[in-house]
Amino acid sequence: MDSINFVKGYNKVNHPHGHGHDNQSPRKRRTISAVIGTVSAISAILIIGFMVAVIMRHESSTNTRPPASPSLSLNSTASIKTVCSVTKYPDSCFTSISSLNLSNNSDPEIIFKLSLQVSIKELSNLTSFLKSLNGVHSEPALQDCMSQFEDALTRLNDTVSEMEVGSGEKMLMERKISDMQTWISGAMTDEDTCLDGLEEMGSKVFDEMKTKMQKSKELLSNSLAIIANIQTLLQKVGLTMH
Repeated sequence: MDSINFVKGYNKVNHPHGHGHDNQSPRKRRTISAVIGTVSAISAILIIGFMVAVIMRHESSTNTRPPASPSLSLNSTASIKTVCSVTKYPDSCFTSISSLNLSNNSDPEIIFKLSLQVSIKELSNLTSFLKSLNGVHSEPALQDCMSQFEDALTRLNDTVSEMEVGSGEKMLMERKISDMQTWISGAMTDEDTCLDGLEEMGSKVFDEMKTKMQKSKELLSNSLAIIANIQTLLQKVGLTMH
C-alpha cells in the first residue's frame, strides 16, 4: 500500500522511484529526434552547398576559356562577305566567288586566289567574244584589243603562278603582294587601252565591247582591292600571311 507523505502536502501521494523515470522518457525521445532532424538538415544544406559550388566552378572555368579563334568562327560565306566588303563592287565580288566550290574555306588568301580565277575566266570569255567580232569586222582596233587581252591574261596567270609555293614557303609576302598589284593593275590598263583604241578609231563595236567588258573590269577591280587589303583581312579572321 502506498504511503501518504503529509509533510509534502495534503492528499499528495508519494510514488515509487521507478515511475518518475518513465514520465521523462517521451521528452528525451523528442529531444533526440530534434537533434537528429537538425543534423540531417545541416547535412542536406552542406551537400546542396557543395553541389552549387561545383556547378559554379564549372561554369566559371567554362566562361574563362579563351575564345575560339575568329578564323574558326567564320564560315566561307561570312568570310567572302568580309573580303568583298573592301571592294568597289561587293555584290559582283560575292556572287562570282560564292558560286565556286569553296569546301567551306574561310582563308582570305584562298578567296583572293578564287577572285583571280573568276577574273581569268571572264577575260577568257571576253577574248573569245572579241575573236568572233574580229572575224566579222576585221578592224585594226580589234586586232589591237586581241593583243591587249592576251597580255592581260598573261599578267593574271603570272599572278596565280606566284601563289603556287612549295613546302615551307609562304603563299604571300610583301614582295609578292607588290608584284601582284602591279600585274592586276596592268591587266586593267590593257582593257582600258582596248576601249580607248576602239573609241578613237570609231569602231562599230565600241558600245557593245564596253558593255561586255564591264563585268571583267569589275572583277579585276575586286581582285586588286582584295590584294591591296590582304593583311588587314587576314587580321580580321585571326590569321597572318602564310
